[in-house]
Amino acid sequence: MVTDKDGYMHLIQYLTEHLGLFETPENDALVSETVLELFEEQLSAQIIMVCGQNPQLSFAQRNMVIREIDAIVYDLEEILAQVANHKATPEQSIFIAEFSGLIKNLFDQEIDHLLR
Repeated sequence: MVTDKDGYMHLIQYLTEHLGLFETPENDALVSETVLELFEEQLSAQIIMVCGQNPQLSFAQRNMVIREIDAIVYDLEEILAQVANHKATPEQSIFIAEFSGLIKNLFDQEIDHLLR
């Protein structure tokens, strides 16, 4: 659905280009959640919005969306392995929110094509 599209590959490249943002010493953290927890929370919120905005999605289509999110979280775990469990900084939190919004945009586009 999305993980096999060029847009997703570009987002992963965008994330890897900004990995330096995640190499902050943990003692600079001001956010209570870890980097991975923030990604999971933000992605969950975005997917809830996607499904809420598209009530015509079938059960199978919603499951496909959830499987895609699971794959994305797995990719994030792999990319951020060294820092996934570090407490996040406010800057990281902002980046994660923006990145999650971009992921939602990918889903919005694919669901639009799917429902036509």
